Amino acid sequence: MELAITEVARVAGTTSRTLRHYDAVGILKPSRIGHNGYRFYDDRALIRLQRILLLRELGLGLDAIAEVLSAQDERSGAEGSGGEAEILSQHLELLRRERLRIEAQIASVEHTIAALQPGGGRGPAGTRNNERKELMAEKMFDGFDHTEHREEVERRWGAEAYAKSDDWWTGLGEDGRADWKAAAARLGADWASAAGAGIDPASEEAQRLAARHVEWLRAVPGTPAAAAASAAKGARGAGGAGLAGYVLGLGEMYVADERFAANYGGVEGAKFVRDALRAYVARELA
Repeated sequence: MELAITEVARVAGTTSRTLRHYDAVGILKPSRIGHNGYRFYDDRALIRLQRILLLRELGLGLDAIAEVLSAQDERSGAEGSGGEAEILSQHLELLRRERLRIEAQIASVEHTIAALQPGGGRGPAGTRNNERKELMAEKMFDGFDHTEHREEVERRWGAEAYAKSDDWWTGLGEDGRADWKAAAARLGADWASAAGAGIDPASEEAQRLAARHVEWLRAVPGTPAAAAASAAKGARGAGGAGLAGYVLGLGEMYVADERFAANYGGVEGAKFVRDALRAYVARELA
């Protein structure tokens, strides 16, 4: 079955101009072009469009989307329906996490509305004004920003680590944050795919992923990984003790905390990441 470009635009909630732009930048080619220049899209093209729109909803720009699509296609072993199902399963997990975040936002706004309702100087459930302010301060920003794990980061690695990381994140700007999210999404998808393939965590493929993961950690200022990278100054093993402990601790945290395990396809995927990182530490940081 094929749909003309105007039909695709209508059912997808986009425009023909947008679809032509996707073709021009190379992320969505029509399945064929008619003799009159009209574009047509088959089922496979529509599935790819769904993937593009899902990534757009996650806040990625077109350059980042192109990179993610390329990495996913390469990892899945091409364009077969089985590979597409696996890729969409990964998207589904990301959407479920996004749904939880949005639900937290909805709850926080509902809470704020309830707190603002007139009640003779009393807040929700009969609380007094000062209690009302405290409730609003605690709840009104739930689900909105990256500082939700601040207390946890400071407890594990100190206030300075959080401050440096926060300054770095804020300074990236909107495009920089989108690029970083895209890199994180690619890494998570590659980990989940490798775990699903049942490869050995000590294999060369898994160890390449582990090396990518450690370099990704090193890029965030304020973390022990970044501090170790600075101490190393390019020398293998320098600063390795602190980095090794940090990487091993993160691996265990990925398994123990479902919030992090979700990045790797669930607990079993997180166990694969942990075991691969253990092997990497033993080989590269011992």
